[in-house]
Amino acid sequence: MLYAVCCILYVLKRLDESLASREKALEDVQVNLKDERQKLKSLETKLLDEEKMRRKLHNSIQELKGNIRVFCRVRPPVASEMANHGKVASMRFYGDDNDKMELSEEVSSTLGKVTTKSYPFSFDKVFPPESTQEECFEEISQLVQSALDGYNVCIFAYGQTGSGKTYTMEGPPGAGKGMIPRAVQQIYQVAQQLNESNWHYTMEGQFMEIYNETVHDLLGDCSNYGKIKHDIRHEKSGKTVITDMTSVLLDSPARVNTMLRKASQNRATGATNMNERSSRSHSVFMLRLNGDNPVTGERTTGVLNLIDLAGSERLAMSGSTGNRLKETQAINKSLSCLGDVISALLNNKEGGHIPYRNSKLTYLLQNSLGGNSKTLMFVNISPLSEHFNETLCSLRFATKVNSCRIGTARRLTR
Repeated sequence: MLYAVCCILYVLKRLDESLASREKALEDVQVNLKDERQKLKSLETKLLDEEKMRRKLHNSIQELKGNIRVFCRVRPPVASEMANHGKVASMRFYGDDNDKMELSEEVSSTLGKVTTKSYPFSFDKVFPPESTQEECFEEISQLVQSALDGYNVCIFAYGQTGSGKTYTMEGPPGAGKGMIPRAVQQIYQVAQQLNESNWHYTMEGQFMEIYNETVHDLLGDCSNYGKIKHDIRHEKSGKTVITDMTSVLLDSPARVNTMLRKASQNRATGATNMNERSSRSHSVFMLRLNGDNPVTGERTTGVLNLIDLAGSERLAMSGSTGNRLKETQAINKSLSCLGDVISALLNNKEGGHIPYRNSKLTYLLQNSLGGNSKTLMFVNISPLSEHFNETLCSLRFATKVNSCRIGTARRLTR
């Protein structure tokens, strides 16, 4: 009996020792868990601080580059042009940063002496004919990031009809896809990465055109095209609103392709001598990016405008008559107003008047050409010698834009 009691006491003692050991182990685990939680909290705080620093440094770099930048892109000649005895203009590309080009032509004097006249130009970047869509987007990707960070960003393509503007902005599916689908794809990828920093984004797209000084919805019902009046309004917060404009929630990168197809079907096109399917309107893709960080309480509202301007050819070159003549006149008037705004910004003194209201295009772009924006212009030019004068006009306009300064962009918050 005594032996049995001793055995029970021994077992109880061992159980007490085991329980004490387990309690000690549990206590150690709880201490370690508390330490790990503190480390995790510290890492989250550090991650938030690094994200804020990244935004600050990224914006500083973009400001050093200038809030208005100009890229020149020369499209390659196509086989049909060369088959019709088309001649390629004399162009030279140079500069350590691929930022310079020279356009040359042969000029005959009254005595018949032939000399070469050269026109040098310098931009932020020059893309020769062999440049790819990927190479072009790589140079603008940092501006796309700025829109995600809460800034107003505008990228527009300028040039004569057939110079490659629509190819640059939209492009065909696959490897040749343009700036719009690439921008949306990048935004999705970066937004997913920022989820780790507790940022959550929603993206809405609008697609519109300005045709004969009238704003049209390119994503609405085809039967309502031209029947609804759309007004442009600028809010004090810096937000631009177009009334009764269809907004599409872009919940996947694939949605942008569907949107581009619908916009292409609705967009006004007409035949001219310059381009058999020439776009006769300015098209504007507006992407609104709303960011929310519940941990820090921050909210941002970024806007990315990607604009394909109508062709800038002169009346004598377009060969337009009747309604097409009126279209060309309306296009040239709006582009002339854009030039007036650029000139006013160049010569602007504090408080000076900027004629944004002189056309629907410039009024729509008011917040993209003012101090609260980051703007990039693609000047697209033809490689053909028969388009030499149009190319020269485009390059001179681009030089004027490149000389413009619009002040420091301000981040938009809600």
